[in-house]
Amino acid sequence: MIRRRRRSAAGRAVLTVVTAFGVLAGAALAGAAPAGAVPDGRRIAPGVTYRQFDVDAAAGRTHAHLVTVDLADPHVRVDLLHPGAVAARATVSGMADSAGAVAGVNGDFFDISETQHPGVQATGASVGPAIADGQVLKAAVPNGQRFGPALPPGAGTQDVFGVGTDRRARLDRLSLAGSVGTPDGTFPLKGLNQYALPENSVGAFTARWGSASRMRAVCGTDTQRSAPCSTDTYEVRVQDGRVVSASDTPGGGTIPSGTTVLVGREEGAQRLRKLSVGDAVSVTHSLVAASSGVPYAFAIGGFPVLEGGEARSGLDDTTSAVRTVVGFRDGGRRLLILALDGAAAYRTGMTVAEEARTMRSLGASDAFNLDGGGSSELVTRDHGARTVTVRNHPSTGAERPVANGIGVFSAG
Repeated sequence: MIRRRRRSAAGRAVLTVVTAFGVLAGAALAGAAPAGAVPDGRRIAPGVTYRQFDVDAAAGRTHAHLVTVDLADPHVRVDLLHPGAVAARATVSGMADSAGAVAGVNGDFFDISETQHPGVQATGASVGPAIADGQVLKAAVPNGQRFGPALPPGAGTQDVFGVGTDRRARLDRLSLAGSVGTPDGTFPLKGLNQYALPENSVGAFTARWGSASRMRAVCGTDTQRSAPCSTDTYEVRVQDGRVVSASDTPGGGTIPSGTTVLVGREEGAQRLRKLSVGDAVSVTHSLVAASSGVPYAFAIGGFPVLEGGEARSGLDDTTSAVRTVVGFRDGGRRLLILALDGAAAYRTGMTVAEEARTMRSLGASDAFNLDGGGSSELVTRDHGARTVTVRNHPSTGAERPVANGIGVFSAG
């Protein structure tokens, strides 16, 4: 449920908390509590704590679930939760159990519906860049092709929250750098495992994409997601560095390891039509950070709401909803992962601006908005338990399969 309101002096989010063991601890949850709810914060693994508390927002009282992660603890790490393919979806609990995480939360916005393109199925792929275990999975779609609420001024689909190999969290922007070398010359690669390619471009799809159709990649435009699919397309399959097949229409099915499928639209399609079976083709791709020289061990898309202790300008302060946000403090050494509860008593949630203020109240210097609404979900695993427990009420009444998430892992 989403409630619109006028901004007022009551718009400042207020935490309702008690102090215990020197940290924030949650107030008792009115009415039915989520499974395993605890009134005070507790350690669920070395360097990882979980707590819950109320937040008084302008639309009403909401309830927050918070996991705090000490990245200075050598037993702890965070990484991307994903279903094993970019173009796939799974529940947060399923991904966390499969990966052995002690906690997890939903991640980036994703291609959830394709009602404007008859005959084209949604891929389930995420909007922004994704890095898992130091490996690049995908790049960002054009800004006009994203799913999710309006971006604040200056934000874009290349924005990421990530943790570097130095074990510090940071906000950054990851852009694709790549090329396609052919007998006729070299040209830029403009897409990597994306559900939408820029106009007039060529994109690459690898085994990491999965088996979903690549047709969605040539639909819409750089400014309008719902625009018709391109009628000028071409696809080339490259195996062991040589063209092995070609088609006028993007296909689907599993892509074998060592094979790259190049998909072109408009001018990109015209470039690919110059290739013949047997031609040598080389493809390179990497994600380049805008501000960090440290390689990323993990990165996920969304958009920044708090930077250097200051809320981003132009944040939405009118639309209240259930939300998920991740932030950090202490120079990126301590993570704050927060998801709101979707129970009926709290479903009004908070605005993006209130979200930023809440994270700052918790001590975060920087914060990053993730997918919300029916996607918001936070899980933790009790010591000795074989499976995680969903700590918040998903607002749709059941877990929603999502594209990816953030997993917390502890060797202790």
